Amino acid sequence: MKGWEDRAEQLEKRYEELTQKLSDPDIYADQEKLRAITREQSELKEVALKFREYREKKKRYNEARELMESGDEELRDLAQMEIEELEPELEQLQEELPRLLLPADPADKKNVIIEIRAGTGGDEAALFAGDLLRMYTRYAEKNRWRTEILSSNETEIGGFKEVVLLVEGKGAYGSLKFESGVHRVQRIPVTESGGRIHTSAATVAVLPEVEEVDIDIDPSDLKIDTFRSSGPGGQSVNTTDSAVRITHIPTGIVASCQDEKSQHKNRARALKILRARIQDCLEAEQQAELDEARKTQVGSGDRSERIRTYNFPQGRITDHRINFTIYKLEEVLNGNPEPLIEALRAEDEKKKMEKVVGLG
Repeated sequence: MKGWEDRAEQLEKRYEELTQKLSDPDIYADQEKLRAITREQSELKEVALKFREYREKKKRYNEARELMESGDEELRDLAQMEIEELEPELEQLQEELPRLLLPADPADKKNVIIEIRAGTGGDEAALFAGDLLRMYTRYAEKNRWRTEILSSNETEIGGFKEVVLLVEGKGAYGSLKFESGVHRVQRIPVTESGGRIHTSAATVAVLPEVEEVDIDIDPSDLKIDTFRSSGPGGQSVNTTDSAVRITHIPTGIVASCQDEKSQHKNRARALKILRARIQDCLEAEQQAELDEARKTQVGSGDRSERIRTYNFPQGRITDHRINFTIYKLEEVLNGNPEPLIEALRAEDEKKKMEKVVGLG
């Protein structure tokens, strides 16, 4: 039996075991245990039923193959018809089942925090950071996800030195998680009189939103400073100390927010950003220890890694992790990055499938 078949059989047996437990009236006395069993059974149901269907059809197929050795011509004809009917169905199930065995990332369903920072390139990099913000915001709107700017540092010409965007919606992180990294742009800046192409960059960090229950932060580990908000160019835009900067002393991680006039709201937003950054730091440490597991990801996700180039003169976008190029630059930046997202998902799934198929 193939590796994935062994794994599917184990899960089918576990599903049957859980179904038997749910038939025991005593289980209903413990509601917490009942919920846990019901949830696990529900998660295993699709793969269990698909594997049962596969096993039954495979049995029929093998029986038909044996009948092909019969001396009875009529039986051989019936067996041939059965084989022709079952072969495409088995092929489809052999494709579907390993995919169902792929490990689910529990963070995929979460909301997402996207941090965009201008990199090399000065004003042009800040303008490009604004372009990326617009792309992600419009993509979110298309998916009917809610967006909110948690923190921003805008430049005088309309770009962003840094902007932090919250995207709320089912599957937001799963769709956007491969955007982490350095995004490079090649174009003629509006301030360039000689028509020369400049190369600039912006860094994107994609973090699943972390709730208070997900990560425990000791209030005594936080240093909270307040200061006056500033606008483009550094001018003061608020006469009160409403801006908030929070430092997590054990890790040195800092988050600040000055967008709201209310100090309380800025504090809440800064804490939201801080939790996500701390969780990301903890996970990065764990992933570094589990280097083998990281090989299943598309690229390393390292923020120092150049992942994509946006070439305006050629209208071209290239994702360097999977060597994927499309000539729909304006369409993508206007909120339609689906071709890139789907290509990255497909490559990630392919790598994971190779691992699952090779089980055992």
